[in-house]
Amino acid sequence: MTLLLLTHAAATLVMLGMILVIQVVHYPLFAQVGTAGYATYQASHMRLITYVVLLPMVIELGTAIALVVLQPFAIPAWQLWTGLALVGIIWLSTALLQVPAHQTLTTRFDAAAHRKLVATNWVRTVAWILRGMLVIWMLVPLLKE
Repeated sequence: MTLLLLTHAAATLVMLGMILVIQVVHYPLFAQVGTAGYATYQASHMRLITYVVLLPMVIELGTAIALVVLQPFAIPAWQLWTGLALVGIIWLSTALLQVPAHQTLTTRFDAAAHRKLVATNWVRTVAWILRGMLVIWMLVPLLKE
């Protein structure tokens, strides 16, 4: 159970760091790329970012499900279910908001699609901030042992 919780926390905290860099630095800089090479840049971004985020996102989802099923330690069920709900929000936001905005940007830079991407990505950013705080809270009983 300790390994499960530590793996879960690690995946969440990795993704928290990633989303903060993406939201605060990377996405805003899309507007600075220029129109000539933007479609190539966007395609490269989508391909390369997947290599970095897919594994920790899948690990986070799988371990969140496992934690709800196994309910380890003295972690209240509401914390586990809240964590899983936040993962669901992140995945839904990704599929329904960010991926379509990225798809629009694959053909050319579109200022409206870019604004939508940056604005809607706050859903994931806030969800991962909350998840980061939650997993640290979940680790407290483990650290007391």
